[in-house]
Amino acid sequence: MIQLIPAIDIIDGKCVRLSQGDYAKKTVYNENPLEVAKMFQDSGITRLHLVDLDGAKAQHIVNHKVLYTIATHTNLVIDFGGGLKTDEDLNIAFENGASMITGGSIAVKNPTVFESWIQKFGNEKIILGADVHDKKIAVSGWVESTEYDLFPFLESYTTKGINKVICTDIAKDGMLQGTSVDLYKEIIMQFPELFLIASGGVSAMSDIYALDEAGIPAVIFGKAIYEGKISLQEIARYNQ
Repeated sequence: MIQLIPAIDIIDGKCVRLSQGDYAKKTVYNENPLEVAKMFQDSGITRLHLVDLDGAKAQHIVNHKVLYTIATHTNLVIDFGGGLKTDEDLNIAFENGASMITGGSIAVKNPTVFESWIQKFGNEKIILGADVHDKKIAVSGWVESTEYDLFPFLESYTTKGINKVICTDIAKDGMLQGTSVDLYKEIIMQFPELFLIASGGVSAMSDIYALDEAGIPAVIFGKAIYEGKISLQEIARYNQ
């Protein structure tokens, strides 16, 4: 059964969502992220994807207090990302309750540092963030495209010990138009040992069922819940 991982994105300590990573297209859904996290937990969710959007912009961890509050008031396993650039950022994240961290731009722009994290913290704690547009890696909150092709990029990091990847199709993210099932199937076929977390475009439970049927291990979704396209009751029924 596919693992359901809701996302909470944080700006100014509030639960928000962006469309295609655009800070100008921000919607605030809840002033209290802990309230949202508890609702997820009550629906049978065990895992949370927490993104520090202020940190992504500032290039260092910002919303660690929100992380700490959720980690100490729920039993959720939290993976945390957004602006993590230094060992100190990671130490702060882990000290404040993150079980795992996600590194995206840094894996492209400073692979030496990212590789050192895999060695220092272990591959169980480090997730590779692979944001893609037309199978090309994008970085810096998706405003910057690169010439890196997705599959060689994944290959290079699986050989260095990475076994968990969040792959977000930028064209789909926040658009509620369905997921890139074919892309994820292609990744799984090429990297069958990878714990692939699909992200972007989930618009209904039918999208989750399609990913499950395709053999994708896990899925991140956010806007579909906040916009009422997927209900907490549906999640609870699925988790039962």
